[in-house]
Amino acid sequence: MRLDSIQIRGARTHNLKNIDLDLPRNRLIVITGVSGSGKSSLAFDTLYAEGQRRYVESLSAYARQFLERMDRPDVDDIRGISPAVAIEQKNPTRTSRSTVGTATEVQDYLRLLFARVGRVICPTCGIEVKKEQVTDVVEHLRHLPEGTRAVIAFPLTVETSPGVTAAALRENGFFRILLDDDRVVTLDQLPPGVLEPGKTVHVVVDRLVLRRGEETRWADSVNLAYREGQGVVVVAIPGDRRLRFSQRLECSRCGRAFLEPQPRLFSFNNPFGACPTCKGFGDVIEIDLDRVVPDKSRSLRGGAIEPWNTPTHSHLRHELIRRAAQRGIDVDKPFSELTQDELDFVLHGDDDFPGIYGFFNWLETKKYKIGVRVFLARYRGYVRCPDCHGTRLRPEALWVKVAGKNIAEISAMTISEARRFFEQLELNPFESEIAESILRELRNRLRYLDEVGLGYITLDRRTSTLSGGEFQRINLATALGSQLVGSLYVLDEPSIGLHPRDTSRLINILTKLRDLGNTVVVVEHDRETMEAADYIVDLGPGAGERGGQIVFQGTYEALRRDGRSLTGAYLRGNQQIPPPDTRRRPDGRHIVVKGAAEHNLKEIDVAIPLGVFVVVTGVSGSGKSTLVHDVLYNGLRRLHGDWKAKPGRFKAIFGADLIDEVTLVDQSPIGKTPRSNPATYVKAFDGIRQVFAQTRAARVRGLTPGHFSFNVPGGRCETCQGAGVVKLEMQFLADLYLECETCGGKRYKRDVLEIRFRGANIYDVLQMTVDEAYEHFRDFPAVTQKLQLLRDVGLGYLRLGQPATTLSGGEAQRVKLAAHMGNRPGKHVLYIFDEPTTGLHFDDIRKLLACFDQLIEAGNSVLVIEHNIDVIKNADWVIDLGPEGGDAGGEVVAVGPPEAIAANPASHTGTYLRRVLKLRAA
Repeated sequence: MRLDSIQIRGARTHNLKNIDLDLPRNRLIVITGVSGSGKSSLAFDTLYAEGQRRYVESLSAYARQFLERMDRPDVDDIRGISPAVAIEQKNPTRTSRSTVGTATEVQDYLRLLFARVGRVICPTCGIEVKKEQVTDVVEHLRHLPEGTRAVIAFPLTVETSPGVTAAALRENGFFRILLDDDRVVTLDQLPPGVLEPGKTVHVVVDRLVLRRGEETRWADSVNLAYREGQGVVVVAIPGDRRLRFSQRLECSRCGRAFLEPQPRLFSFNNPFGACPTCKGFGDVIEIDLDRVVPDKSRSLRGGAIEPWNTPTHSHLRHELIRRAAQRGIDVDKPFSELTQDELDFVLHGDDDFPGIYGFFNWLETKKYKIGVRVFLARYRGYVRCPDCHGTRLRPEALWVKVAGKNIAEISAMTISEARRFFEQLELNPFESEIAESILRELRNRLRYLDEVGLGYITLDRRTSTLSGGEFQRINLATALGSQLVGSLYVLDEPSIGLHPRDTSRLINILTKLRDLGNTVVVVEHDRETMEAADYIVDLGPGAGERGGQIVFQGTYEALRRDGRSLTGAYLRGNQQIPPPDTRRRPDGRHIVVKGAAEHNLKEIDVAIPLGVFVVVTGVSGSGKSTLVHDVLYNGLRRLHGDWKAKPGRFKAIFGADLIDEVTLVDQSPIGKTPRSNPATYVKAFDGIRQVFAQTRAARVRGLTPGHFSFNVPGGRCETCQGAGVVKLEMQFLADLYLECETCGGKRYKRDVLEIRFRGANIYDVLQMTVDEAYEHFRDFPAVTQKLQLLRDVGLGYLRLGQPATTLSGGEAQRVKLAAHMGNRPGKHVLYIFDEPTTGLHFDDIRKLLACFDQLIEAGNSVLVIEHNIDVIKNADWVIDLGPEGGDAGGEVVAVGPPEAIAANPASHTGTYLRRVLKLRAA
């Protein structure tokens, strides 16, 4: 019997409180609630885990060994569940070979298209190169005026003596040779030296006077010439021109041979098609001028060339200044203002001065010294391949074109541009028939990618550079392209990274996925997505141990009316995140970026005020991350001496000396192993171990704080090395983690566990939530001050010993924020946050804004990339980029307080700010 709902009974995964829930099938379902309320535990660790587990277990043992193995979730029963697909906001890609094109299979269809209907263009002559069949040559002759004299011949390379060659020709019925001056002579009349070994002569097959009706004779002669000439025939029009035809892929004008177009020729992941210099990576490791001259605002006299500022090589700087002055070069102007001739001299030098590259070439000869190798490594980096110029392909692949463009030019297009290109592509009837199915798939995939808000991303962009939200939307578009039906899709906040303007397009994709006959479950806090949902589940009422219960289930309108739901209170306006009564005003201190030109930035100048809350806004792809992360953050790191930072292109950054440090607080994990946890990250566990070591029982036994650490030998259980579990690898099932028999899963030796403080041992403390531990250690400021930081960022529900690997991206970011809030005042730090509202409920955003205020009041500056209107309206200063994404973006649309952005009719962000600030456009 087919069930109309997914029936969950007794779900207890993580903090879920034995909940029962019926979810309607083939509907768009939103699961919402405050952070830590159990949304991911229900959606991913229960629904997806069980759907995936049942599907995998239905396969053979051989197939199961290649698939992800899932543990059975802690639930009594789930009925009516479909095979599940999880689309998370994580980007697992680490290889630089993967691009947006390869990840979405667009590149595969492009390779097929170019192999099937691509036209080879000779790079020398600029004409199309194609195999000329007999019918093609005859058709060419038909277009010549009637009565034209023509000579059909084939080329022959002489390999033997003249006599032997002439005899062989006569024996095969050939008696005439076409000379270079278009004269036709018999073998007996040949001038001396024509048949010398190694020379190429043209042997005459037939002499024609072109008349209609004799096409059969023409074809027979051409066919014979092709056979004798090994696929090459020459048609000479005496006194006019000589035409070369080939059944091989050769240029008819210059004779250049070309490779046959085939899919592997257009793959940079295949050795056959990859550029031989960079092996298909697009980059090579060479001396990086950006590392040699990290600050281009400095002059030659001011030490712009970093390696020559060392005592060992300072004589080269003095020599450069002397030689440059002799050439009339101003040694006091910024390096960025040098002319091309002046730059050539600095880089390449002359007969008496080595220049920068000559200096490094000399160092290459000294690489046997370890100090020189270390010195060279400091200035090496990945630079664009000089041969393929970043296209990754061998030259022959780029000589094949469709509608005048090669595959690299199409891959360099944004998804929106590529979509328009293929929608407008016109092929002849024969090509259209061949490419029909290929073009259909290409157009569909590009349309889906564009509709999920990724139109600004180029097809050749490396997948590893995508944000988690962008990678998730790529997977969403791929899922839609697969046309699967009857599946369960589980998504984690797909609206992350999207400007409010683009959310409606995302919702359209989700409803299409549902309308195909799938159940779509979305963990989401976005108001517009909730409004579009068929069914909403609100978990809570609080976080951690106070969560895991169903507060509400039903429709959006019913949620708005529900009096128990905190989410409902925010939706109907009873609870709000109000804008501040007064905004901080910039005091004149700024960091100024001049000429930012990385990716799509249009050489913009941006002033970022310090000591205030600054938000960078703009539609997806407008250049926010490029400006803030690639240019500003990496540029400041480089100016503060971090040689590993590789900033995007800019002319200068002024004001770097006004800050002591720049810190990026992103959503990367706080630890790579389960041993790291929130307590260790914010240093609260140090104080806790100190408290236990100071107890009388611990002092009697000689136990130190180190004995209460599960990371080092001493007090930990050595059987499980402090993990509490022992892993048992299973070949066809998920690995089993069995409780350690020695310590009973408690991580420590028995004598350490016997030490108690206020009735709890060290294991019991690790099982406490932050809020519980705060009360337990209320008389110890060294502990409570650290724990209060976690409470301030809304993480009071986390267990102290919760492994860092189980934290969501938003939780990891807030743990980092808490750690930074605990730093000692005195330094002026510029904190940069990239979409900190990821995973946050309305109520959590209110707490986050309070943390930002705390950082600023401590004398720091906060710079945030954000789309959330509640955050933007609380900013002191907004920098709005746009006006659109991709090439249509990269410009500063508006700057100022939120009211100024709202009053600007050119700003898309302003449109949404006007609604919440209740203002009108100027």
